[in-house]
Amino acid sequence: MNSYRGKHTSSMPWATPTTGYYRSKHSPKNTRRRWLLRILLFLLAALLAFPFINPLFLQTDRASLVSGDLPYDIGRLRIVFVSDIHYGFFFSQARLHSLVNTINNLKPDLVLFGGDYATDNSSAIRFFQELPSIHARYEMLGVVGEADRGETDMDLTLLTDAMRNASVTPLVNTVRQVRIGNASVYVAGADDALSGKPDLKALASSVSAEDYVIFLAHNPSLIPDAQNTPDRAGRLGWFDLALFGHTHGGQISFLSPLLDIGRDVDDRYRGGWLQENRVDMLISNGVGTSVIPARIFCPAQIHVIDIAAQ
Repeated sequence: MNSYRGKHTSSMPWATPTTGYYRSKHSPKNTRRRWLLRILLFLLAALLAFPFINPLFLQTDRASLVSGDLPYDIGRLRIVFVSDIHYGFFFSQARLHSLVNTINNLKPDLVLFGGDYATDNSSAIRFFQELPSIHARYEMLGVVGEADRGETDMDLTLLTDAMRNASVTPLVNTVRQVRIGNASVYVAGADDALSGKPDLKALASSVSAEDYVIFLAHNPSLIPDAQNTPDRAGRLGWFDLALFGHTHGGQISFLSPLLDIGRDVDDRYRGGWLQENRVDMLISNGVGTSVIPARIFCPAQIHVIDIAAQ
């Protein structure tokens, strides 16, 4: 019996190999490798998804300015500037409602739009038809971009009518005097540089260098000519603040030449705040996207600008 039991015990070849396999498969070293692989896959997925998620996070850029031309009776003026929404397939109605809520929560005195509301003329018209109510203390005004204007005068007329119906005053080579109490500020809006016919001479000759003038245009390529255009008294420096869009800040900065976004604009006007000839100028990254719905190092943004009288 003892001999049989010994023989029976030794005839169990599965015991040792199976135990060794189990220990090898679940060893601490292999567990660490699996977790490392999972982490690497997660980071890779996040890296690939980030450019497409990034446009959904809207930043509010805040700036405080002081101007000797702003009438002392006004004291302080709050402007909210919004550009390049590109309403459409990649910018939903839900995102539009969220954008309007953000604007309203900033309690603006003036809301200024920098153009490229959608992807073409018909969708730009639909944008204003579906635009939720925006609450500005004084007025809302906007220029048109190359994506909005359309190909005919009738296209432009239909767009500007839709803007007025949405309580947005269209500025196409026109100057709007905004009355604030007993004082005024002026918003000079240029036609688009690519699809329209900007008339800087008409704008500058309608104002004086002593006025507080906001120069509003979609395309910052107009800056050099605007600075060299005299006011109605023949003096340069007819505007105090200039606001532009168009470039998206490059949208994906290291791929912007391939995306062909704002390639007509000089490099120094690609994005952000700058000052030339004592004039504050802003080229916004914009809210939406074009070509592809992605952003890297160029966050979507709107702007709140507080201006105080000096």
